[in-house]
Amino acid sequence: MEATRTRVRDNRVVGPETIALDLATPDGFDARPGQFVKLSLDVDGERRSRFYTLSSPTVDDTFEVTVGVDPDGEVAPYLAELETGDSVTMAGPFGSAHYEDESRTTILAGGPGVGPAIGIAERTLDDGGETAVVYRDDDPVHEDRLDALREAGATVHIVGSDVDLTDPTADALAGDADEQVFVYGFADFLDAATDALAAAGGDPDRAKIENFG
Repeated sequence: MEATRTRVRDNRVVGPETIALDLATPDGFDARPGQFVKLSLDVDGERRSRFYTLSSPTVDDTFEVTVGVDPDGEVAPYLAELETGDSVTMAGPFGSAHYEDESRTTILAGGPGVGPAIGIAERTLDDGGETAVVYRDDDPVHEDRLDALREAGATVHIVGSDVDLTDPTADALAGDADEQVFVYGFADFLDAATDALAAAGGDPDRAKIENFG
């Protein structure tokens, strides 16, 4: 979809220095959990843009993005100030490392990778499948939704940045042919996660991977 305006439906804190923005779904917009959009706004007469991955399981009426707020960032601090009814420009969706109705999903997420992780996990359960999440962060966000996933039958491991990922990854893996592994996070996390995936008996070459930079 070409750039279009959309309005904020909700803006709430979901963890340390992190917000979730609910945006109205424009006519014709369709996206899968794990894809991302480009959000743009004008700051002092300058157009500023950043990419954010969907953290909602669907985009039927609204869709959600999770935004880590660096006080010195060029875009996120201004998104954090938006109120219900304010508008922002969006384009997309983009990305190929997304959910495609797999019956079993396992998601390894570092830091902001938790956004697509919960969206994919929730959608998998809603579609009648099975899911697992391994999330590494010293200051976890979306803990209420992670708790709800666990209560709904998902395997959920939340670990700190100094914890080796091999054991929780091994526990999360189903090891069957229908399983699709996703890996989301910054480059250093991707290296640790794919190493852990291989050590746990998985196949990193079959994983869908998104590098956040």
